[in-house]
Amino acid sequence: MKLVVAIIKPSRLEEVRQALNSLDVHGMTVTEVKGYGRQKGHSEIYRGTEYAVHFLPKLKVEIAVDDALADAVSTAIRDAAQTGRIGDGKIFVLDLLAVTRIRTGETGASAL
Repeated sequence: MKLVVAIIKPSRLEEVRQALNSLDVHGMTVTEVKGYGRQKGHSEIYRGTEYAVHFLPKLKVEIAVDDALADAVSTAIRDAAQTGRIGDGKIFVLDLLAVTRIRTGETGASAL
């Protein structure tokens, strides 16, 4: 099993959700996060004063999938989240050692 973690622009969430639904991946966790990479933030002007914004709003999307789906999920996220501009995000694929469905007690891939 794999845990696919993607950091994306908030405006791309619906496209990512639709892409994952087309792969029959329906479960995900979405968290609002802030951060920066090569962008190193940007400047904004509010009421005539310029402010440096170092941490940009992003979304962290986490999806637990079977090993066989990890590459397809990663590709679907990349294609749906890509705008071609700096700050599109990153995708991380991690090994998932154990999963337990709390309601039924199922473990392993059947708990996904």
